[in-house]
Amino acid sequence: MGGGARYPYPKEVWTPSGGWWTRPSNWKANTAIVFAGILGVSYGVWTVSADKEYRYNEPIRPIPSMRWAKQYRDSQEKRGDDKS
Repeated sequence: MGGGARYPYPKEVWTPSGGWWTRPSNWKANTAIVFAGILGVSYGVWTVSADKEYRYNEPIRPIPSMRWAKQYRDSQEKRGDDKS
């Protein structure tokens, strides 16, 4: 039930994934580092996007991005409606 033995494969073939039977010993650490990097970049993009977001037409009803968009945060602070 193991799928058979490992067969010989050509050594001159290079693959970006590491080959036929690869299992790096530090795959958990590599995964954590990449995940942290993705989170960091996502947070940066989110922050820049929220700071640059501006709506020329006022929404009729509240929308989720009003919680983090700079345009609406500033207006809440001026009015004193801080409900957080």
